[in-house]
Amino acid sequence: MSTITENEDLRKERAKCTFNIEELTYLLDDGYENTRRRRDLENKVLSTKGLLDEIPEEYLSHKEKYENVIRKCVKLHRALLEYDDLRDKPIDEKIKAILRDTVSLAVTKDNSPMMLHSGMFLMAIEGQANEKQQEYWLKRGRNMEIIGTYAQTELGHGTFLRGLELRATYDEKTEEFILHSPTLTSYKWWPGGLAHTANYAIVMAQLYIKDKCYGMQPFMVQLRDEETHMPLPGIKVGEIGPKLGFNTVNNGFLGFENVRIPRDRMLMKNAQVLKDGTFIASPNSKLTYNTMVNVRVLIVNTVAKYLSSASTIAVRYAAVRRQSQMKPGEPEPQILDYVTQQHKLMIAIATSHAYHFTVRWLYDVSDTVKENITKGQLDTLPELHVLACALKVLSSSECTSLVEVCRRACGGHGYMLSSNLPQLYGVCTATMTYEGENTVLLLQVARSLVKAWDRAARGQPLSPSMSYIENKTLAAKWDASLDGIVRNFQIVSRSKLASSVASFQQYMKSGLSYEDAWNKASVQLIAAAEAHGRAIVLAIYKQQIEKQARNVSLPLRDVLHQLLELYMVYWTLEKVGDLLLYTQISERDVKALQRRYEDLLEILRPNAVGLVDAFDIRDEVLCSTLGSYDGRVYERLMEEAMKSPLNKEPVLCSTLGSYDGRVYERLMEEAMKSPLNKEPVNDTFHKYLKPFMRGKL
Repeated sequence: MSTITENEDLRKERAKCTFNIEELTYLLDDGYENTRRRRDLENKVLSTKGLLDEIPEEYLSHKEKYENVIRKCVKLHRALLEYDDLRDKPIDEKIKAILRDTVSLAVTKDNSPMMLHSGMFLMAIEGQANEKQQEYWLKRGRNMEIIGTYAQTELGHGTFLRGLELRATYDEKTEEFILHSPTLTSYKWWPGGLAHTANYAIVMAQLYIKDKCYGMQPFMVQLRDEETHMPLPGIKVGEIGPKLGFNTVNNGFLGFENVRIPRDRMLMKNAQVLKDGTFIASPNSKLTYNTMVNVRVLIVNTVAKYLSSASTIAVRYAAVRRQSQMKPGEPEPQILDYVTQQHKLMIAIATSHAYHFTVRWLYDVSDTVKENITKGQLDTLPELHVLACALKVLSSSECTSLVEVCRRACGGHGYMLSSNLPQLYGVCTATMTYEGENTVLLLQVARSLVKAWDRAARGQPLSPSMSYIENKTLAAKWDASLDGIVRNFQIVSRSKLASSVASFQQYMKSGLSYEDAWNKASVQLIAAAEAHGRAIVLAIYKQQIEKQARNVSLPLRDVLHQLLELYMVYWTLEKVGDLLLYTQISERDVKALQRRYEDLLEILRPNAVGLVDAFDIRDEVLCSTLGSYDGRVYERLMEEAMKSPLNKEPVLCSTLGSYDGRVYERLMEEAMKSPLNKEPVNDTFHKYLKPFMRGKL
């Protein structure tokens, strides 16, 4: 990166760094070769003419944003096809190899309408289609002959999968499935790219054979004509409208009116329907949801990257911005010198590290489970499900909160869209609701914990991540070592679980039904589930740093351990109420931890800029007036302001809070106002997508 016009404060900050920044970058990339490949790919792809916007997309209309992002996505795919040496790898292997790749974020900072094509459509084919189906559909999908999405969530149901209403009724006379949306609430709602981009979708529907329901099954459904892109007969499809974020993702709705598809369009790797209508069940119903588990693992990595971007912006800005007088008569200090600012930003860096390293462990667990599944061993799948749920919840909520902290840490300038912090918050906060709303996922974790508690009481073995529940020994006294902190958080988790189970059982004994007792105790149960997740993150982050630190230089080892300890002490202070209730921690111990936390902030302060530089996020990806490598904050703010046309935003109304309560009707009415829904086929299909899918562009 050029330092010709580098801000003097940033230059001095970089000179203070006590460790080799490149060494940390290589560690975060899992090796020098990955860093070299990533940088080479970024240089080549981002030099593609017309790929980056000359006019910021914030100044475009909703329709213009979509048309612009389709143009860019086609160019991006072509560039990646030319330069990416991983393109022929299986999707799971490729995703793991590019965990740190961010080049697409430079092109589609509000995300891509094709994100579900590779992120879920192809992944679902690999996980749920049989060999014959994979051979046909994977080839077409990987060659971009078709563009797919994954349609599960409905207007009236999201996380509660058993409540989904779309029906797929088997007609044994014609050997076809009949897809039908019986109600407005049964319309698919939210899938990315569904509105105008995708022409195929993997659709989750309730399978009915001779009036008997066999539960949720996946179906490959053609939505649009491959030549004209017109919706096929019986298919109602369109866009759902503007959102807090993801406004270039082309989220859509989808309804069916007795649409017939051949029997072989049901993905039949796990469950099958024979010609005569005989249903052969999956050996494990959870296999149908395996795609969601994989996506939840991916979310942990995604939010860690969002937070690394936000912390990079906020730390660099804090090094450049000078404010107030710490001491009378002295120059205004960098706001990074204020301990309150360090308190906001250092934990953001540490948290990004925590989930960066934890997700690599989680991917190893996932790989083991997938290998076991191929051997017919399904006993490890439930543990992966619980881990993915717990870590998705903690990572998404923690990182979203800290992205907002980073925004506020930049004062009024952080409120500017040109800072890119509002957009980062928009895409990050979405992770708390998609692929399982966080409270619902915590309740799923709680159910597994209650079952584990019951097994432990009967002397039965528990899964590795829950084995600590069997330990009934309380700590004799507080231990402030990192191992001691992990043990005490396990004590908190076990104690909260014990308390919530006791409350649940008391409600049952009082005469409440199982369901009512569970609902009554649910606040305690999700607290126990969250505590379980926290204990896992602390233990795994520590384990991974100790493993990685063996192979790095002493200066970097020290910084990695300092960030780890900061994270540990931070959460000890954040959860001091639980620790006072369930462990032997004392007021004196808390005061000592507070002093240690403040000392760690001081120790890490000289390395703040070096730590975010090590994330190695290009200016094109950060897309921020506040966070560029050269630190030209005020110049960039003014340059960006001069691009602004005068415009007036309309007053926003609510579809959800109207007096008459017509929620679903108003959502659909509002969706139909979208300019993109005024035409069944957007011009981008003929201009970009069709030539692209025919290999002619």
